[in-house]
This record gives sequence, structure tokens and C-alpha cells, in this order.
Amino acid sequence: MASRSILRASSQALRSVTTAPIRTGKPSALAAAASFHTTRALFDGKNGSSNSQKNNQLPPVPLPAPMRASQSSILRRRTLASFSLEGKTSVVTGGARGLGLVMGQGLVISGANLAIVDMNKEEAERQATELINLYRKENPGATRVPKVTAHFADVSDADSVQGCIEGIIAEHGKIDSLVTSAGFTENYDAINYPIDRMRKLWNVNVDGTFLFAISVAKHLMERKAAGSMVFIGSMSGSIVNVPQPQAPYNAAKAAVRHMASSLAVEWAHAGIRVNCISPGYMLTALTQKILDDNPDLKRQWTSLIPQGKMGQPVDLMGPVTFLLSDASQYVTGADLRVDGGYTVT
Repeated sequence: MASRSILRASSQALRSVTTAPIRTGKPSALAAAASFHTTRALFDGKNGSSNSQKNNQLPPVPLPAPMRASQSSILRRRTLASFSLEGKTSVVTGGARGLGLVMGQGLVISGANLAIVDMNKEEAERQATELINLYRKENPGATRVPKVTAHFADVSDADSVQGCIEGIIAEHGKIDSLVTSAGFTENYDAINYPIDRMRKLWNVNVDGTFLFAISVAKHLMERKAAGSMVFIGSMSGSIVNVPQPQAPYNAAKAAVRHMASSLAVEWAHAGIRVNCISPGYMLTALTQKILDDNPDLKRQWTSLIPQGKMGQPVDLMGPVTFLLSDASQYVTGADLRVDGGYTVT
């Protein structure tokens, strides 16, 4: 805990720099921290303007080299059959980029059919093609290739969500599991947070999770089928990040975590399991760019992580596959923190 005290003291200089633009009603220099725990940032941190289009111009998230080198051996190595997702159809929201895309890759590697849901359908279509081509390359002579499709949805709009679910069922015939990875964050002092942006943040992170969850649950109940859901929360739902101010985001992710627990109890009778994964600081392509512009920030964060390093997106593949598979049949209502030990210090 001494290191936390040191950080809080040393971060005052940083805070004095970053809070100046916040007091003018604009995001701080850390505003692009969205992908620390989510898939993308909504605002650019310079003039308060939308950053969703700018993010769409970022290079696509490549398949990490360690996984490319080992993927064939992973697929052919003997392991518990209950970890397989063969024959299952999974939905990943926010799945065209960032953490959502990498988790979707892990599900396809494990044999699942995949529906990628994103605001950017064109990018989702491109990634769907890439995933299929990669699977074929890594599995020459495979008798079965997972089906990967792309779908548009505004996760905060009930009609859009319902239309998306209907489209997925039309393509795949069924849905067995759900991963809610769509989300974003901003960094404002709470007293200067524009209420319209806070409502948008809540609509995407909380309402979007709820709308997709209940739509998939209705489908499963109508089929009288068991299913599994994984909500992507954040360690920010359990701790308060420093030095960046992000109270509304922290509260939203705490809501996502408790929503998972509540729905796990409510839907247990129907055989629907609901769990939460809470990532810590993940080194995505976007966070790498942010940290390149803020060289002291990575050292500050990693000084609070017992493992002494930030996570890699591939670190989420195993947890999400486990929670969606039959290997976790007696696990529901859990929050699996993938944070290098940050929240236990």
C-alpha cells in the first residue's frame, strides 16, 4: 500500500496538468483511456469532439504473434472436451475491434460460430472474413469451418438490438452464448462531467448490456435451452483508478458487475449462467499509442500491479472461453478479475 501512497503523491503534478482542460468542460489528456477496460474511446480528449470515426481509422487489431505461432498446436492438443465450443453460436458486442475482437478470435479457435456485433458493420465484415481465412489457414483439411457473420447494432437502442438479434438467429438458427464487450469511458472531474455525455456512457455500458442480455435470454427461454453470458466489466467497478478521474465510468462498471450477479440468480432456473470478466489495464493498440504520448503513465500504472506489467488482449481468451463452455457449468454470478492482482493489493 505504500506504493499507492507514493503514486497518489507523485500524481499530483500530472493531475494539475490534466485537470486544467477538464475545468473548461473538455476531457483531460487521459480521455482516450477508454480501451484500458473497454473496446474504444468515444471522444478524442482534445476538443471534446466525437472520436468514434477517428478510432475507425486506426489499424485493425492484428492477431498476436504468440497466438499465430501456437494456434495449430492449441487446436490439436488434447484437453478437456468440456472446454470445446463446437456447435455453439456466440454473440460478441463491440466485436469488430479491441478486446471484443480478440475474445471473438478465441471463441472461433475453440470451435464456436460467431456473430460479430458492432456500430461499424463494414469493419465487422472485414474481421469476419479475416477470422474465417485464418481458421482455414491454421486448420488445413478441416471438415468444418466455423461460421462468422457481421451485424450492426446500436446497443443503447432497444429496437436496434432486437433487429440485430433477429438477424443473427436468421443467419445462425440459434444463439447459445453472449459476450457484452461494447463500451467506452471518459475522464472528467465529476463536477465538470456534461450530463448528456454521462447519459450516453450509461446507455452504452449499462443499458446496452441489459438490452442484449434480456433479448438473448428470451430466445434461450423460448427454445428451453441452456446458455451462458459473460458481461465485460472492469476492475474499475471494484476499485478507484488513479490518477485519472472517471467516477461515472467506475459506477457504470460496478452496475454491470452487479447486474451479472442479479441476472445469474434470476435466470438460474432456466439454465442460463451469467458471469462477469473484469479486465485490468490491457495493452491494446490504442492504449499503446496513448502511453507512447504519456511515457510516465505506464510506469505509474504498472507500479500498482503486483505482476508488474499490463495485460495483453490474448489474456482474456482463456477466461471467456472457460465461462462460455461446459467446463464452467457450476459457475454463475462470478466476477473473474483479469488484472494481474491489482484489485487485491
